[in-house]
Amino acid sequence: MDTGPVFTLEQVKESFRERRRSRAVKVGSVTIGGGAPVSVQSMCTTATADVDATVEQIRRLKDAGCDIVRVAVPDMDSARAIARIKACVDVPLVADVHFNYRLALAALESGADKLRLNPGNIKKPEHVRLVVKEAKARGVPIRVGVNEGSIDRTRYPEATPEALVASAMDHIRILEELEFKDVVVSLKAFDVPKTVRAYMLMAEQTDYPLHIGITEAGLPWSGTIRSAVGLGALLAMGIGDTLRVSLAADPVEEVRVGIEILKSLNLRSGGYTLIV
Repeated sequence: MDTGPVFTLEQVKESFRERRRSRAVKVGSVTIGGGAPVSVQSMCTTATADVDATVEQIRRLKDAGCDIVRVAVPDMDSARAIARIKACVDVPLVADVHFNYRLALAALESGADKLRLNPGNIKKPEHVRLVVKEAKARGVPIRVGVNEGSIDRTRYPEATPEALVASAMDHIRILEELEFKDVVVSLKAFDVPKTVRAYMLMAEQTDYPLHIGITEAGLPWSGTIRSAVGLGALLAMGIGDTLRVSLAADPVEEVRVGIEILKSLNLRSGGYTLIV
């Protein structure tokens, strides 16, 4: 017996919600959140201290449509190289720093437009204060980035969506206690439903802009599918202010996939779509 459609047209329309309201954060010339277009990010695979190779890759990323580029800062040479790289490109640069507050300070001095740094990983509170003070003075935001491998398993034995959110909030509270609010948040897992659930929970708790992605998404074919499913689900719910597709491939491919995901949801225009 025909029982009629499972979903009405109005229900389908409702499933594609308006974008979540988030505060605006400036990353160089690009705004994340606050109703700004969803930006696409990638990360250089070059050694940051190799300025020529890094500049060449950033230019390729920009030509592909990348809005923001992250570079690794594992040592002082890499931190200092940011100044020379910025002199050659006009794409905002994010300095990826772990544990060492001196590298964060050096990256800021070199002109990094944003830090990817979890303040809870810096052991001494006075060192966190130094980094936050300098970031605030320069108008540089900080991305708190939590993934399954980074949460404190002594506090959160299982990397559940709730644990990812709680871990991120631990770092965020450190920044808020120092009256620092230029924060972007990411919560990434390999498991797509877990990642989607974590972002849904975080979206209910804060108005910070959200950097969405699926961590270690994988080789180009499978990684593209995992990212399209996970990021597409979030974006269709109105969640996500900037994104990165993580692939074990040329980072230019990450950008192309990210742009296609946005175009498929009418969140980005430009270029051509081949229909066969």
